[in-house]
Amino acid sequence: MNKLRTTLLAAMSLIAANAAHAEMSGNVVKIGVLNDQSSLYTDLAGQGSVVAAQMAVEDFGGKVNGTAIEIVSADHQNKADVGSNAAREWLDVGGVDVIVDVPNSGVALAVNEIVKEKNKVFLISGAASSALTGEKCSPNTVHWTYDTWSLANGTGKAIVKTGGDSWYFITADYAFGHALEKDTAAVVESNGGKVLGAVRAPLNNADFSSFLLQAQSSGAKIVGLANAGADTTNAIKQAAEFGIVAGGQSLAGLLIFITDVHALGLPTAQGLIFTESFYWDNNDATRAFAKKFAERDGGIHPTMIHAGVYSAVTHYLKALAAVGADSDGKAVVDKMKELPTEDPLFGKGTIRADGRKIHDMYLFEVKKPEESKGPWDYYKLRATIPAAEAFRPLDKGGCPFVK
Repeated sequence: MNKLRTTLLAAMSLIAANAAHAEMSGNVVKIGVLNDQSSLYTDLAGQGSVVAAQMAVEDFGGKVNGTAIEIVSADHQNKADVGSNAAREWLDVGGVDVIVDVPNSGVALAVNEIVKEKNKVFLISGAASSALTGEKCSPNTVHWTYDTWSLANGTGKAIVKTGGDSWYFITADYAFGHALEKDTAAVVESNGGKVLGAVRAPLNNADFSSFLLQAQSSGAKIVGLANAGADTTNAIKQAAEFGIVAGGQSLAGLLIFITDVHALGLPTAQGLIFTESFYWDNNDATRAFAKKFAERDGGIHPTMIHAGVYSAVTHYLKALAAVGADSDGKAVVDKMKELPTEDPLFGKGTIRADGRKIHDMYLFEVKKPEESKGPWDYYKLRATIPAAEAFRPLDKGGCPFVK
């Protein structure tokens, strides 16, 4: 009798396992990393995000409920039409279940609508526009790493409170730059500062001379760089040539990555104050991750985008295992919101109803060359912004499906 019972239980377990496996479409869980792999955002995302996703899959065990996991990637070239076409092909033909990363808010906003239409999952690590959890929020999307509101709230407020009360913006002329300028201007003005003007610069711009001259002539104490990647590093390098800082003005890099600091070098970048959600040297766990990552990505240390990809994919796989099927993307995202988040890079956190991942943010300052103790030792912590204060309040975003 016991032998018969054991045999029946084993058979039932096998049937259940096969059923769970069969509920993963195509007998594979497919993750698509969509980002810039050939232009100004390559270093801060690019192939590093593919490496981070691979590390997350490996650390999860390589399978979900017995189903293999596959990673594919594509270059969106910072063009909404290219990104949209890649997303549609992946979701319609390629069997992709979840799209990850997508730096460039214009591309992300387009992909956001496609993923909702197809009822799959979108995990944003690279795009910044706060509209993605505001008026453009989707029940199929989680905005993981940072956004323009958190950057403005951290950097803008800190600078105004230390005397930087007049601003002029040099802004990347697309959705991300516009949102970052808008959110930062609101923080500056709400804290008693003034915005004296702004100029829009094309994406992937090599010559900032005319924009810097306008900022210089404004007389603003702070020149706010509402851009990212190579645009930011080019602007900072050229600002040094124009004597912006030597003339008494200060630069505020509103979105700075460790790869930017590395490209600039400490003599040029020293003293920059900025907000990030991750630094490789935060603790033993982040240092261990960075070591493995650098070994696989040519010595480059992970940006917060790379860390966000690892963290988001890890939590997605946990939720997918709990749901047991990948056909209903909204159901998987609902489970992601239900489960508390926890991983070695961001610690414990939550995902709100509007899709905003909540965790601490950090205000950093770039070290002076003599303060650095070795390669990639670039930051010193000025303040920790608690999770409850780091992101826009839920009732202020205007997400249509949040009551």
